[in-house]
Amino acid sequence: MLSQEPVFLLPYTLHTTLLTTFPEQDKRQKAHLKTKPTDFPKIKLLFRNTRSKSLSLRSTDPTPDCSLSLSCSWEKRNWRMGVPLGVIVGRYTTAGGGSGGSDGEMGDGIIRHNRKCRDLVFLVIFIAFWVAMIVNSSFGFNQGNPLRLTYGLDYKGNVCGSKHANPDLRELEVRYWLNPNQVYQSGLKSSHFSLADAKSICLMECPIPSEDGLNFICDYPEGDIRLSVDDWIDRDYDYFEFLTPDMRNSSLQLQGPCYPIIFPSVNVHWSCQFIARASNISLRHWQQMGGVTIEENILIDKTIHRAINSPSAVLKRYVADIGKAWPVLIVCGGILPLFLSVIWLLMIRHFVAGMTWITVILFNALIISVTMFYYAKAGWIGHDAISVVIDESDPYVNISGREINHIRAVAVLMTVVMIITFLSSIAIVRRILIATSVLKVASKVIGEVQALIVFPILPYSILAIFYMFWFSATLYLFSSGQIIRNDCNANCCSYDLKSNRVNCDSCCGYSIHYTPHIGISILFHLFGCYWATQFIIACSSTVIAGSVASYYWARGEISEIPFLPVFSSMKRLLRYSIGSVALGSLVVSIVEWFRFILESLRRRLKLADTAPVSCMGKMMSSSSQCCLGCIDWTIKSVNRNAYIMIAITGKGFCKASAIATGLIMNNILRIGKVNVIGDVILFLGKLCVSLFCALFAFLMLDTHKYKSAHNRISSPLFPVQVCWGLGYIVATLFFAVVEMSIDTIILSFCQDAEEHQGTAQCAPPLLMETLDGEGETQRLTQGS
Repeated sequence: MLSQEPVFLLPYTLHTTLLTTFPEQDKRQKAHLKTKPTDFPKIKLLFRNTRSKSLSLRSTDPTPDCSLSLSCSWEKRNWRMGVPLGVIVGRYTTAGGGSGGSDGEMGDGIIRHNRKCRDLVFLVIFIAFWVAMIVNSSFGFNQGNPLRLTYGLDYKGNVCGSKHANPDLRELEVRYWLNPNQVYQSGLKSSHFSLADAKSICLMECPIPSEDGLNFICDYPEGDIRLSVDDWIDRDYDYFEFLTPDMRNSSLQLQGPCYPIIFPSVNVHWSCQFIARASNISLRHWQQMGGVTIEENILIDKTIHRAINSPSAVLKRYVADIGKAWPVLIVCGGILPLFLSVIWLLMIRHFVAGMTWITVILFNALIISVTMFYYAKAGWIGHDAISVVIDESDPYVNISGREINHIRAVAVLMTVVMIITFLSSIAIVRRILIATSVLKVASKVIGEVQALIVFPILPYSILAIFYMFWFSATLYLFSSGQIIRNDCNANCCSYDLKSNRVNCDSCCGYSIHYTPHIGISILFHLFGCYWATQFIIACSSTVIAGSVASYYWARGEISEIPFLPVFSSMKRLLRYSIGSVALGSLVVSIVEWFRFILESLRRRLKLADTAPVSCMGKMMSSSSQCCLGCIDWTIKSVNRNAYIMIAITGKGFCKASAIATGLIMNNILRIGKVNVIGDVILFLGKLCVSLFCALFAFLMLDTHKYKSAHNRISSPLFPVQVCWGLGYIVATLFFAVVEMSIDTIILSFCQDAEEHQGTAQCAPPLLMETLDGEGETQRLTQGS
């Protein structure tokens, strides 16, 4: 036994005498006592429950000279029981305890608290939410087409590159605007003509003007044009020589079916970007043939460039990049962080003394490396900047997009973070020894309960399946708008090959229209991802906390721990506390989502309001964001400790939060320094894993596969950020083994010390040796 307090021989003589020795809060136990005239080596309290065992009373203020008589011992009135937690968790029994244990009890004397289902309402809400998530996603799978995120629409409403179009466009992926005058007209501020109404078709590649004459791009062959699509492609889309006189005259009026190639163009994100630099030779031939005047204004260039780089178009390309880079997400967002996290846990288990230093040094090296990669892609280092042009183009053509601006903004941000990180690392050097002593405690717990290293693979697998479903649904939801003909009043005409005449009635183009409920569906889908992620992490943390609590309150004696403590803790969670975990994860999700909504509104107002923002407005905006950030951090911290109390006591979320908060506030000076520095090291460790994933994602996306053909991504920014986030989430699942071990042991230690007047009686010897060796026991128990 760990405690050095003597246990006195006291006879059961009178029932009433025994009752007077108990603290006031133990009235529930008093009613179950029996008297027994036989003397025992120590006091034994026999309960009416047939499965009960003995409970020892020990003196906290012993008197060595006191005889073993009833009057002497009871008059001291210094007898204590380990309540309330000593009765709930550990080797002690309760009024409802027993070795067998009912559904609400665990055998082997570890946890014998009578539990019941908590927060069932929120469990029902969570299940209903998941049903709504499935229904919402099915809408996206039914209505969406991920090709719309990458490729544009032709004048018939077909998606370029689609095999279901008429004609078959599976090899024709580049959108090309046939009539340059319509492009120019759509760019005029006074015009109501939209670029979406300008006639466009799908080609294999962007055409360039002839060097010695004039060539044409003709409409899809149909009607009197007896050519197959393959023949049309082989002829470079030019069948001008087969046109009738009426068709030729219509083409010279820029009404089709054939249109001259006057301007060079380059493939920019699968749309042909005109270069406002007309070919003199082609233009002269056009004029000699009697063609109408063609505008050569730079507005032709800017109009297409503005459409390609609109915020909605950039967002669609970023989402499409996720679909194209799915192998990178699997490797760098799934497999790699799993491998690195397990390696880190094993290193903590066997090489804890050096891991704190390795973590700090490696973190600084990785953040510098990732920052340098951003610099390279921004074009500030070397000649490997991202390009918006697909395939080869004129080296003198310089076209930029929003993607390069985003990369540069992130590079600047990473520079600031790198500097702050380096200075912070210097500041915590003197505290690393404290972190090492705390990590030693966790490493010894992992060594005793080795299933903790393997357990995170279960929530990891569940989360991996969820993310595969979620990312697939995301691609379809973002592309689930309806393709409908625009309502335009433009006066335009084009030749209809089927009717063999010029049609001026239906020249409006097609667009993808998103109804308001699609926006709500996307927001609901995003919220569902965050809630589900927080829920799985919370379940994992609660199971770990329950396993570590079993170890602590059994005083580190393996014989007193269940055969499978992780399985026992998981069983208690699923049967009694899953609703409480759903409530806790919901609270965090709502606060985080509230921050997201406010930030989105702030950005929209900033873009809509052209007037300069006052200093007071900027200060209020920054203050509100700061306050919400502090609230979010506080709630996450309270939730984490609430999960520990849920695992130990089986209370509901609100009650567990109150217990955990009260315990922290009463011992803030005792646990603050030790707990914070431990969390900092673990946070740096998680960042190391996620940064390494981001760095490896950069390397994979820098290969030829993702720079050409169909797999070409618009920018490595979004896939890298997603891999970074996934790596951090996976690391959180595995690092929670150490994090929750530290928090559970510290909270249990402080609770134990409070209940026993500053002396922890249930702390295992390994914990006491480690804390005594670092001089932390006195600090924890005396608040120094």
